[in-house]
Amino acid sequence: MNDELKGIPERILGLATAALTQANMQAVFMDPGNEYWPTLSVLNAAHAGELFIKAVIAYEHPLLLFKDISGLDDNRTDEIDVDTLIRRGRTHDFERLPQILWASSGIRIANTNCFEQLRRARNAIQHFCPPDDSDLGGLSLEFIYTIIDPLIASQFGIFAIEYHGDPSVSYDYLVQTLLRSELRFSVPNDFDVTEISVPEALEAASPAYRSWFEGELKRVGRADLLVD
Repeated sequence: MNDELKGIPERILGLATAALTQANMQAVFMDPGNEYWPTLSVLNAAHAGELFIKAVIAYEHPLLLFKDISGLDDNRTDEIDVDTLIRRGRTHDFERLPQILWASSGIRIANTNCFEQLRRARNAIQHFCPPDDSDLGGLSLEFIYTIIDPLIASQFGIFAIEYHGDPSVSYDYLVQTLLRSELRFSVPNDFDVTEISVPEALEAASPAYRSWFEGELKRVGRADLLVD
């Protein structure tokens, strides 16, 4: 395999983190004029998920991304390059990626029901219109933090909460939303919030969720955040 193909996973990751940033921001924040952000968050969450899964597959071998490897041969070059992949390659459809991920790496996604819900919502948004009476922002966050986040934390050491919009703004309000929604997330070792009250955000949380998050704060040495 030539060096150009070896760089494909990193190229995928760059775009994946950009899509994740948009999805997190659009799922959490709502202002006048941004009424369609929850809808767009579904598209960006799906895009991020697709790219992150493809990055994992590509680390096994970039050609595993493609449906028909034999069709990449144009009988004109000695080896496959990126330009050939772009011109001739057809990657696996989004709905098939969980199976391709498992077959290539042995990894199964954590929440197949959520994957299917988001897949259907994405298809409706792309090809017709948004589903009625749906918490699309909540669906995007569930997809990100039950499927994408554990995958990228284990495979790449990437923490989803760190990709949330303006880099000059903290992830406090994203974390607050996750705590209130009782969504577990990968907690980085340098975790810190300064603009929200963790006890208030956990006020209505179940004992099991509260116990999990308290354990995570103790693990990273931030048990002080449990006291106002």
